[in-house]
Formats: sequence, structure tokens, C-alpha cells
Amino acid sequence: MFVLVVLYLGVVAFLGYLGYRKTKSNSDYLVAGGNAHPFLMATAYGSTFISTSAIVGFGGAAALFGMGLLWLVFANIFIGVFLAFVLYGKRTAILGKKLGARTFPELIGRHFQSDFIRKLGAAIIVVAMPLYAAAVMIGAARFVEQTVGLDYKVVIIGLTVIVGAYVMIGGLKGVFYTDALQGTIMVIGMIILLVYTYVNLGGVTTAHQALTNLGSLVPEGLAAKGHMGWTSFPELGSEYWWVMVSSLIAGVGIGVLAQPQLVVRFLTVKGPRELNRGVIIGGIFLLLTVGVVYVVGPLTNVYFHNTLGKISLMAAVDPATGKPNIDTIIPLYINSAMPEWFAYIFMLTLLAAAMSTLSGQFHAIGSAASYDFYQKASLLVNRLGILVALGVTVFLCYKLPVSIVAVATATFFGICAATFLPVYTAALFWPKATKAGAIASMVTGLLVSLSTMTFLHAKEATAFGISQYIFGRETLAGFPWTVVDPIVFSLPLSSLMLVVVSLLTQPQEQTVTLPGMSRSIK
Repeated sequence: MFVLVVLYLGVVAFLGYLGYRKTKSNSDYLVAGGNAHPFLMATAYGSTFISTSAIVGFGGAAALFGMGLLWLVFANIFIGVFLAFVLYGKRTAILGKKLGARTFPELIGRHFQSDFIRKLGAAIIVVAMPLYAAAVMIGAARFVEQTVGLDYKVVIIGLTVIVGAYVMIGGLKGVFYTDALQGTIMVIGMIILLVYTYVNLGGVTTAHQALTNLGSLVPEGLAAKGHMGWTSFPELGSEYWWVMVSSLIAGVGIGVLAQPQLVVRFLTVKGPRELNRGVIIGGIFLLLTVGVVYVVGPLTNVYFHNTLGKISLMAAVDPATGKPNIDTIIPLYINSAMPEWFAYIFMLTLLAAAMSTLSGQFHAIGSAASYDFYQKASLLVNRLGILVALGVTVFLCYKLPVSIVAVATATFFGICAATFLPVYTAALFWPKATKAGAIASMVTGLLVSLSTMTFLHAKEATAFGISQYIFGRETLAGFPWTVVDPIVFSLPLSSLMLVVVSLLTQPQEQTVTLPGMSRSIK
């Protein structure tokens, strides 16, 4: 195992150094020179999109909720790849070349000719993305902790140093080279996991029938929240139904379109034609990663019931708190059900998933802080921005509570959707959108997201404690508002604000009368 890890890290170090050798300018550092190969771009997109938060956090969520989470796979592929590449990606590549944009905040800021929009976008990335990065790092650290017995805090520091080193040195070229390696490892690891799971459970038909049969054993507490078995969707209108539909499927499925670290991938290719080739690569990649883990997650219930007489949630109890921790379900399953050699292979898979996503996140945070907010274009300042991002992320890894991976991921995706998606969409498709409309939309999306999380949505409101401190209540409303994801309110309102304010602030036409003719000018 030690030799395998050393070999892996050695190859990553070499690829990071290769990126460093080929990084000569800010264009190289920020957008990989703007001429990336479609395979590299698509692999980097997919491996940045799919992280340990998807494999560990959402794999654990799938173990809790069941096969209904496969709807998120459909959303990931259809929205996150097909619509993202064909509709958004092509127009982004064209607009990015036209404006000379190198980052997502610069793209929307230059389009609307607003430095405020650019800086606001950068500030949101700098403040909110470390939460997502921490979720990714926590997922990897928990697995390594269970597999090889290393202390959780030690693993966090190790990941930070390794990823930070090659991102700071190699820029986006270093990220792309390492992502190609890590994406390949992820696909191989997930295929082995799926095949071995079905073999271990007696085949596809036997495994799924056994999972269906467990429906009669749903604990009373889960049934009260709408759980109807692991091959059925939660009861319509129930707590679990709202969590599945509004937070996990809609929040993540839609939010992917406005992820800054993914949008910047479209700025790295020569032009829109290259994105056609990336669609197939990206779609297959997601099918073989999240598609696999969202099937294996529910099937862990069969394994733990056969071996321990418990469902996955009851088997994965955190020893420190004595409470179930869904973030440990997939690591526990791998270490219990799989051969020892595969546990080490899968550890590399998770490390690859974590490092590929973290590299994209840290690059986006560092670029936003230095290039967009501080607006200093030197390589040194860019690297210092990444260093700050690393420190904030490590702090959050130590402070966030258990079972946080999927929640933190969905929270960040929801904030991005509400704040960025209407403005990003308007920049690409609606010429009548105005600067005032874009600013109103971004501010509305951000404020509604934060206020809903603080006072309504129970997951965040309980953790923040602000509502309890001010009003003496954890939330200001009862069911179902406590489980309805903030994106249900924030995205429609920010979209409406964009349209209304843009229409109200359209340049007025004036009639100018000249000798012998009249004409309208704006």
C-alpha cells in the first residue's frame, strides 16, 4: 500500500511540475493558455465536478434515501454535461474569447461593464466555496482515517499541503494534467466497486430484490419522515421527499450550471467545436462515477443487514458522538465488505476525487481573491490567494459537524444557482439584461439564500443558531418550510428581479427631428 501511494503521489508531483514548466503567463495559470485539448477539458470538468462529497457524502445519502437518488444522476448528465456543454459552454467560449475573460467573475463583470459585479462574484466565491472545499476534504479524510488509521487532522493537513503545492506551482495546466490521471483512477475504481458489490450480493437481480424486501424493515423514525423503502421514492410531500427533490436533486442538479470552477473550463478551449467532443466524454465519466455510487449506496443496506442485522444508517454510528453519521457509510462498507487490496485502491480513488476537485476549487478561490477582487495579475499574488483559501478550508474542516458533506455541497450549489445562474444565463442569452438588473438579481439571490438558511431551513438555521439567539426559536416556520431548500425561494426571486429591473432600466428611445427626416436614437 505504501509503495502504491508513493508511486501515485510521485506521478502527481511530476504532472504538477510539468504544469509549472509550461506555465509562463497569467493566461497559462488562469485558463491553461486557452487551447486545452477537449479530452483534458472534459476530464478536468468531470473530475472537478465529481468529488469525495459525491462519492462519500452523496453515497451515504443514497444509502439513507435509496435508489430515488438516481434522478440526480440524470440531472447531473443532462443538465451538468449536455446542457452545460452544448448550450452554456459554447456561448461561454465565444463570449470569453470576445471579452478576453479568464475567470467567471471577470466574464460576467465585463459583459455587464460592472466592476461591482466582478468583485461581488469574487467575494461570494472566496467566502462560500471554502465550505464546499471543506466538505470534499472531510470526505477523503474520513475514509483514509478508517482505512489506514491515520489521525483525521493529520490527513487534512497532508491533503492541504499536497494539493496546495501543485495548484500554486502549476496553475490550471498543472490541474488539468493531474485531473486526467485522477479521473482515470476514479473510473477504474468505481467499475471495480460496482462489479464486486453485485458479485458479493449474489448478482444484480438477487441484490435488488433483497433491497426491495428490506422495505418492511424501515425503522419507525424513518417511516415517519416519508421513507417507503430503498427502491421507492419518499412519500409525496413528506420531509424526505422535500429533502430529495428540493435539496439533493434540484439544488445540486441545477446549481452545477453556475459553478465558477466548472464554468472556467469552457474558457480553456480554442472554441465551441471542441465542446462537442467533450459531451460524450463527460457524460460517460459521470455515469461511471456518480451512477455507480448512487447504486452501491442503497445496496450497502443489504450487506449490513446480512452481516450485522442492521441497515446502513444504524451500522455507521460515530464513536465520538454515538449518533449515526452517513458520511462514514461508504468508508465503512469498503473496509468491511471489500478485500483489503481494494480498500487501498479505493482510497486512491477517493484521493484522486478529492484532489481533482480541491485543485479546481482552490484555483477558483485564489483567482477570485487575487485576480478579480484585489485585481493584481501577478503569478505571486495569484498563489498567495490560493494560500489563504487553503487556510480557511482547513479551519472549516476542524469546525464543521458530522454528516455535513452532502449538506455543505448542496448549500454551496444552491447559493451559486441563486446568485450566479440568472445573471450568467442573461449574459449568454438575453441581450436586454441591464447592469442594474444583474446587480439586483445577484444581491437578491444572495440575501434570500442567506436569510432562508438563517431563519427557515432547519439544517443551516440550527447550525447557525442566529434565529435561536434573536427569536428564541431554531426556525421561524414549521413544516414543510423547515425542509424546503432555499433554492426554491431564492432562484425564482433572483430571476424575477433580473427581468423586472432590466425592463425598468432599459435605455429609453428619444425621437430626434432633423431637417427633412426624423429618427430614433437610444
